[in-house]
Amino acid sequence: MRSTKASAAITRLNARDMDYRYSLGINAAGLFYLLRAAPGAKPEKVSDDMPLDEFVQLVNQTGPQKKVKVSKLDVAFEKQLADRSRRE
Repeated sequence: MRSTKASAAITRLNARDMDYRYSLGINAAGLFYLLRAAPGAKPEKVSDDMPLDEFVQLVNQTGPQKKVKVSKLDVAFEKQLADRSRRE
């Protein structure tokens, strides 16, 4: 189903942002919109109606972002690539 990708994005957002509960809505035209609810409050619509890919992109950019762990080996490799590109 089309909404599986959207609901997976909502699940990730709810894991990142514990202050609100997010959910999605779908209108009759098949467009998605984002709903946000504070604890004990009614959900409010926080986005316009949009196609699936735009909706997923919006949800992925909403809320706190997960920090990406970078190992020492990754840092050394990036430095090696930068040094190599400067020599060329």
